Order: sequence, then structure tokens, then C-alpha cells
Amino acid sequence: MHAIYASGVDPENPLSVLEIGDVEPKPTPEEWVDVDVKAMSLNHHDVWALRGQALRAEQAPMILGTDAAGIAPDGTPVVIHAVIGTPVRGDETLDPKRSMLSEVYPGTFADKVRVPAGNLIALPEALSFEQAACLPTAYLTAYRMLATKSGTQPGDTVLIQGAGGGVSTAAVVLGKAMGLRVWVTSRDSEKGEWAKSIGADEAFEVGARLPDRVDAVIETVGEATWDHSLKSLRPGGTIVVSGATSGAMPPSQLNRVFFLQLQIAGSTMGTAEEFSRLLALLAESGVRPIIDRTLPMDSAREGFAAMIDGTLRGKIVMTR
Repeated sequence: MHAIYASGVDPENPLSVLEIGDVEPKPTPEEWVDVDVKAMSLNHHDVWALRGQALRAEQAPMILGTDAAGIAPDGTPVVIHAVIGTPVRGDETLDPKRSMLSEVYPGTFADKVRVPAGNLIALPEALSFEQAACLPTAYLTAYRMLATKSGTQPGDTVLIQGAGGGVSTAAVVLGKAMGLRVWVTSRDSEKGEWAKSIGADEAFEVGARLPDRVDAVIETVGEATWDHSLKSLRPGGTIVVSGATSGAMPPSQLNRVFFLQLQIAGSTMGTAEEFSRLLALLAESGVRPIIDRTLPMDSAREGFAAMIDGTLRGKIVMTR
């Protein structure tokens, strides 16, 4: 099978173990179905796999990728839900043995990918394969944080820490589609201005005093922004956390949490049901994911290099 895969892991030089070519995929359950992949998109998870953070050396070679859209066996255009797990209380992300494609089973960066039939979600006619391929990881994560976890309503204000990241960018786009007032922070003024160009209402320096306290904070940065996130919330407000790229052990400030009755909600990926609601929101609102560039599959190394260097604005999509 022609694929983009990890031939091993290398924490220091991840591109050294990135391969594009024919590889034998690892076995999957017999009842799973094949999807003819048309478009796929990169995430930091793919780089973490090459570095050995989302993949063990003994699992290589492993086909990379969590995001893709394509054609189901019956000819239906579909987008793939990347979470592999058995629902617990109706939520597959609560399965303690859950995984994402490319962690246990082969990923989406190939001619074909095999997934459970329940992981196929019909693609609305309004969305292209390239647009749909952006959604399964970053956009679904951001949607769950905003729609399910934040407790916000149209007209509320949400602060998104760390403008420019994949989930943060998705949260800006989706927050505006949901009728929220969207504020962002960034250490880079150019990233802040770019965030405003795609829908943010205001951009601030990280740690800056805000004009008002916010109803919710979308937190993916962690230690570097945690103090600011807590201080920016109104009493009873909510921080939704889905990552900690700057460090996972900030001071907890429990006195502030209980005195102001703040909510701290963890969030990971999303469910198939939430994915369907995300697709409906995009179809109805006309909002589309931000694409930095589209590359042929065999030029994947360029995309990985841009992600590692941080020289991108939006999703990197690859097509067959």
C-alpha cells in the first residue's frame, strides 16, 4: 500500500524516520471497512508519532495520520472519525482503552484506510474532501470544547490562549460561527492580527489585562498561560483544557478556584455525534476550515517540515 509512514522514532530528528512509499499495513479487525482516501491533513500528533511521543519504536513501521475524507464501500462520500473506542455512557472518548488511528491501528495517510463502519460520517455536499479532511482532530476537539464543555451561549465572550495553533485556529473559526465574542492571546503580534483576519474580535499579548472578564477560556498552552486564564474568568466561568504544550504542572490556585466557583473541564477529541453536529454547523453557517496549503501526497515532507518549523497558518492538506 502506498502510504506516508514512520519507519521508526527519532526525538531529535523526526524527519529522518518519515517515509513515503509502499508498506504493508498492520492487521485490523475483519469486520472493519475500507475507505478510498481522497484527502488527508496533518496534525501535531503526526510529528509526535515520529518523535516517539505518540508511537513506540517497536510499533514501527506505522502508517501515520488521523484525518481523512474519502469514498465508502457503497460509494458514499465520508469523513472519518479518528477515535477508536467503545462508547462509555454514550461517549467513546471515555473508553480507557480508546486510541486514535495511527496509534494502534494504521492511520489515514494511505491509498486506503480501514475503520469501523460506525466511524464513517456522511459528508455534506457543501464540503469538499479537502475541507472535510481538516476536521477530525483539531476542529472536532475545538467544537467539543466550545459546544459541549464551555457552557457558553451566543453573545458570551471566550478567550482562546495561544493564537495560531491548530485547535486555537479552529476555535476562532467555530466560535464566531456559534455567535460568540472571540478574544485571543499570542506572544506574536502577527499571529494575533492573523487571528483577527479569520474572525477573532480582539487580540492581546499573553498575560495582558483584558477589558472585561470572560465567560470561558479555551486552554491548550498550559503552564505559560494558566495564571492568566484563571484571572481572566468571571465568577462561575469555565476553563476548558485539551492540552498543555508549555508544561502540565502550573500552580493550581485552588483558593481562586473555589472562592470564585470556577469550573475546570478536561476535554479530549469528540464523539461521532458531536462530529455530525460540527458538520451541520459548517454546512449551515458557510464557515470553512482554514487551509494553509494543499500538497500532493508524495510532497508530504514539505508539510511536515512546515509544521515542525511552525511556518503555517491553518491546516496542511494532502491529496492523492
